[in-house]
Amino acid sequence: MKKCRIKFLIFFGVAVLSQSSSYSQQFSAVINNNLDKQDISFSKAGESPKNTGLIAEGMGQESFHPVSKRVDSMMVLVANWQIKHFDESVKKVYKWPNDHKLWAWTNGVLYRGILELAKTTEYPEYWDFLKSIGQKQQWDLGPKIYYADDICVGQMYAGMYKKFKDTAMLNPTKKRLQYIINNPKKTSLDFTISNNQDRWSWCDALFMAPPVFAMLGKITGTDSYFKFMDREFWTTFDTLYNKKDSLFFRDTRYKSMKEANGANVYWARGNGWVIGGLATILDNMPKQYPSRKRYIKLYQEMMTRIARMQDEHGFWHPSLLDYKSYPIPETSSTAFFTYGLAWGINRGYLDRKIYEPIAFKAWNALESAVHTDGKLGWVQEIGADPAKVSYEDTEVYGVGAFLLAGSEMIKLKSTQ
Repeated sequence: MKKCRIKFLIFFGVAVLSQSSSYSQQFSAVINNNLDKQDISFSKAGESPKNTGLIAEGMGQESFHPVSKRVDSMMVLVANWQIKHFDESVKKVYKWPNDHKLWAWTNGVLYRGILELAKTTEYPEYWDFLKSIGQKQQWDLGPKIYYADDICVGQMYAGMYKKFKDTAMLNPTKKRLQYIINNPKKTSLDFTISNNQDRWSWCDALFMAPPVFAMLGKITGTDSYFKFMDREFWTTFDTLYNKKDSLFFRDTRYKSMKEANGANVYWARGNGWVIGGLATILDNMPKQYPSRKRYIKLYQEMMTRIARMQDEHGFWHPSLLDYKSYPIPETSSTAFFTYGLAWGINRGYLDRKIYEPIAFKAWNALESAVHTDGKLGWVQEIGADPAKVSYEDTEVYGVGAFLLAGSEMIKLKSTQ
């Protein structure tokens, strides 16, 4: 498929936002406008949306379910926008100079999403894009040996190895992880202690590093990857998970903090990272692994709790327990939760009758956040806790999560 042959006809409306309007007013203006114009219905199996919203030519649509074709088209639209603007994002600096390096976690999440899109569509352009990144990086991870964020890009390397069976794509990751396993750190997970991030002391880390250990464990058939991952994962769980609320604190600093309404501070994207990590771990963990049922139980507890927090439009907000202070949507967390919902239904971990409507409502919401040119809006910037966000805000990791969600939504609809 040649890129120049892809044409998109889009029927979304983009609201012009007044700088003086409140976040909630912006939210209502944009979302209501976009949802009204989409007019999508997923009420019957095998039925196309009332308004397909996108028409894509030359995309091999015959291989997809009618509704799945729309999801596939949306994924391509969003991915192509991000790839077109990728050089700009690599130069972007937020608070730390390495935030958007080729090996950075931000891009690692994007690559993982594009990897799933490549597997879904089999378009060679996406495989070529990922291969070019790996070659520029010499298939190496980030510079900090133990830092989970610097390991995240290994998810893409592992996926590329599975596709092309080129050992050069995986060897640096294997070497790094084997070193970590043989020289484990014993640092406290107290986030106020120096060098705490040599271990998985923040909940985001459960998406960044454990999936890479699990993927290599499956690829190599070596138990040491799972053994190390299992021990460290549950240490983080014991430190940050609140069993009463079935949610993770971002790190130990937040265990004593409260929202304006007096509730505990639970960052939506932080818990999204955990859901995304659990899905990948379980996809790669042996069926008979001793602690597998414990991971499934955690996933089900969290998704049951999180599903109840979806707003009327299908979104989740930056803070999971204080929507009044944060009345605006947030798409990176919504995308991870959509991914988690569809993933769990597809694998039989969630009741389809209960959770499928929630998943489709969430996907509709995500589509409403896409600008006419494919830019994904409402993505909270890099951070560690709930913050304000606007329709114009986007980030590469939000796109990665969106593509992960779409990959599972296609499977969900095709199995109805």
